[in-house]
Amino acid sequence: MKNKLSTLKELEEIEKKYDPQLSFREVGKKFNIIIFILLITMSTYHFWASGFGLVREVLHRGIHISYVIGLVFLLFSWKKNITTSTFLRIQNIPITDIIFSLLAVVSALYLPLLPSEILAQRVGNPEKIDVFMGSILIVLTLEATRRSVGFTLPLISIIFILFAIFGPLAPGALKHGGTSWLGFVNHIYITNQGVYGIAVGVMAQYVFLFILFGVLATRVGLGKLFIDLAMLIAGKFSGGPAKVAIFSSAFMGTISGSSIANTVTTGSLTIPAMKKVGYPSHFSGAVEAASSTGGQITPPILGAAAFIMVEYLEIPLKDILAAALIPALLHYFGIFIMVHLEAKKLGLRGLEDNELPSFIKVLKENWLSITPLIILVYFILVGRTPDFAAIYGIISCIVIGFIKPRNKLNLKDLCNCLASGAKNTLAVGAAATCVGIIVGVVTLTGVGFRLGFVVLQTASDIGNFFSSIWPISYFTFEQLKLFFSLILIAISCIIMGAGIPTTATYIILVAVAAPALAQLNIEPLVAHFFVFYYGVLADITPPVALAAYAASGIAKSNPFKTGNTAFRLGIAKALVPFVFVYSPSLLLITGDFEINKLVVTLIGVLIGIALLGIAFTGYFLSNLNNYHRWIIGFGSLFFVAPGIKTMIIGSLISFPILIYQYIKKN
Repeated sequence: MKNKLSTLKELEEIEKKYDPQLSFREVGKKFNIIIFILLITMSTYHFWASGFGLVREVLHRGIHISYVIGLVFLLFSWKKNITTSTFLRIQNIPITDIIFSLLAVVSALYLPLLPSEILAQRVGNPEKIDVFMGSILIVLTLEATRRSVGFTLPLISIIFILFAIFGPLAPGALKHGGTSWLGFVNHIYITNQGVYGIAVGVMAQYVFLFILFGVLATRVGLGKLFIDLAMLIAGKFSGGPAKVAIFSSAFMGTISGSSIANTVTTGSLTIPAMKKVGYPSHFSGAVEAASSTGGQITPPILGAAAFIMVEYLEIPLKDILAAALIPALLHYFGIFIMVHLEAKKLGLRGLEDNELPSFIKVLKENWLSITPLIILVYFILVGRTPDFAAIYGIISCIVIGFIKPRNKLNLKDLCNCLASGAKNTLAVGAAATCVGIIVGVVTLTGVGFRLGFVVLQTASDIGNFFSSIWPISYFTFEQLKLFFSLILIAISCIIMGAGIPTTATYIILVAVAAPALAQLNIEPLVAHFFVFYYGVLADITPPVALAAYAASGIAKSNPFKTGNTAFRLGIAKALVPFVFVYSPSLLLITGDFEINKLVVTLIGVLIGIALLGIAFTGYFLSNLNNYHRWIIGFGSLFFVAPGIKTMIIGSLISFPILIYQYIKKN
């Protein structure tokens, strides 16, 4: 029992180390009770307001911000690992943080509590008290985000603020007229284009409920059911534990929106099992990290990005989930291919019968746990709103928890789940509020279209340079311009995503990068998915590969080596966005969808991913030399833009080596 507790403690420490969103401070017993009650009321309020209440939009968002920013100052220290001191502290919370918390509540609620007619008059004509309150909320939001998420996002926000005010000093195409602090606060605080904008609205209305659903679903046994089923499905095959990691992460991705949480939850079981059957430590950690990032792109949650897309694109959630389905499956297919080839290369075994759970026992203990997810998905598919689906999913979790024969839910457990759900939303809620500042600057200055122009101009210059070089000259200038624009945007997305929560990254990228894609006449849905996928890729892209680093903590492996391997395993995720830009039919609901285009695209991308896996692994039926690996890797790239002609070219390049291996083997 002691060893188990020690292990759990170690896992918690790893998760806290690599996920700043969980670095909560220890507070005294009395204040802990107060915070616990506040967290429960936060969950209860959101459940009531989203499901049954009639609260004005701006007031609902203001209450959400007041809870989020206020609690961040109570639960997150200004500096990590700060030594405990009794000086000017109450229950280990500095008096200054308590004051900041109260100021956050007051400044967040001040504007929404104004009568609607007075609020309408203040837009464009703020009073001194409005500017004062807005300034306080902006500053406190930046600090709260720094504490809970890290310095990257607040730093980007400050750069955008300076850009808005000192626009006349900006270089080239980025130059604009600038604005005063009064004008800035008016736009960011008083209008619905800033901190009270779409990002916070989606968090308050949808995301909070789905995070709470995930906590409750895990508590009633859905997470355990997923892991056990994954072991039964894939455990016996060659290199079984690695394939279990893929399946369990895919299943967990349906209820989890966090790559790091996914990594730690399933990795605590799969990584030791992978090492036991013979996988190297860094590879074991990389498999789990790459698989877990798939949770961010797996329906029905998509790391909260799905709900942002609903608001931006004004299309039903079921359409977003339909569009996300095949790309998510392709991501897991790519990892599966590499894991399978690695297992064959190393001659690894699967799990023995005595290492697998009993199918009858799994179903007997946890079959009821799947019910809430079925109810949630059903309501989404029949066209109900996301909040409606989440509300009834939460209710079904509670009902199932209380009636389950084993590991029943009681009132204390329910309160703990409500508190945990609220706690898990604080960091992403602060990030969403902070992102509102960035989005506000984008709408105020038009910087998205300005950056789009810069990207397209740079891509045009690169395209002109390469257009005269054979065999690249085979492609038209417009094709080269599109390709290099996508490369530049992809790199920008990965860099922007370093150290920032996925949802926040996606919102920023939509505001900044999507206009460039729009200028290339790329369909909005495709553009949104493109920037979203590359933002998620940052979780396994060194040097800031947080999911990979968390996995390395469990695997006891070199973090950077684990991150590089995870990126290699997740390379399909880097290719798939290019595929659906060139062949939008892959997203199923695009305007030019045709079944024959989908079939050709799907066949092409499956072959391309498989060839890329062979090239990176260096194994097909036997080991490949480096020369053959490069040829196969080059041939696989022709499947990025699937079409009969490109597939034939790619096949002629790659298949002779595979045929040669087959003949040699037999």
